[in-house]
Amino acid sequence: MRSQAEQTVILDSSGGRGGKPPARQSMPARLGRYELTHELGKGAMGVVYQGRDPRINREVAVKAISLADEFDPDDLEQARTRFFREAEMAGRLSHPHIVTIFDAGEDCGTAYIAMELLRGQHLVEYTSAARLLPTAVAIEIVARLADALHYAHQNQVVHRDIKPANIMFDPPSGELKITDFGIARLTASGRTRTGVVLGTPSFMSPEQLQGRPVTGRSDLFSLAVSLYQLLTGQLPFRGDTMPGLMMKIALEPHPRICAIHPALPPGLDAFFDRALAKDPAARYDSGASFAQALRDLNLPDKR
Repeated sequence: MRSQAEQTVILDSSGGRGGKPPARQSMPARLGRYELTHELGKGAMGVVYQGRDPRINREVAVKAISLADEFDPDDLEQARTRFFREAEMAGRLSHPHIVTIFDAGEDCGTAYIAMELLRGQHLVEYTSAARLLPTAVAIEIVARLADALHYAHQNQVVHRDIKPANIMFDPPSGELKITDFGIARLTASGRTRTGVVLGTPSFMSPEQLQGRPVTGRSDLFSLAVSLYQLLTGQLPFRGDTMPGLMMKIALEPHPRICAIHPALPPGLDAFFDRALAKDPAARYDSGASFAQALRDLNLPDKR
């Protein structure tokens, strides 16, 4: 089971939990034209089902969000507008490492996004010390993800919740996809969430925890935290309490990764010094430069 700090939560300005969890509802038989077969998973907002588009007999994943449960009546129309705007922005993204969105709609108060059904499993499966990927494989995966984020950021789309649990990887085919683009911004505006930040605390950048403006450099900070975990089986910032964790992310340096695993490429320490800088301006300025820095390392064979 993932620790509290590795789950997507909603934090109020004092570091406590805010908002309310999504209501447990039975699975509808269909949403719009999509026939639903079973539940695939549940997140901070909404449920993901496996379904089928009967018009073209295509298997899809359908993310469903009950707007009425998540937003106050006075905010419902604005939430609906934002949902479709975010879905449209995410739907314009076309990249081999970003999940493809086919459609978005609303059915009896439930908003939904239909997207490609992915193979494989979440990268979180490879973050325990017993199941780490080979170093070169993990680094190349993260470089490919940085390329995808570079593309998204150039299209003015920031993810806001990059973490292994939002990345699907299928080793046999090499398929790699970032999921949940466009959802984090919507979730942050839900019921009782004024003045809060959304994300998974251990992966969040200092500016995101502090409620300051978030840019693509925040996504790259989260991606660097993800790489650190993929290489070591542990997070760079850990705390017994949420305020303690937030303080470490904001103020304390991360442990030197080569002190944890001396066999790792020595250039990784310099990479993480920049990628996990507290000041966004001191980090890599783009996904492209982040990816290039990883590819410039002296890596072992991918085995």
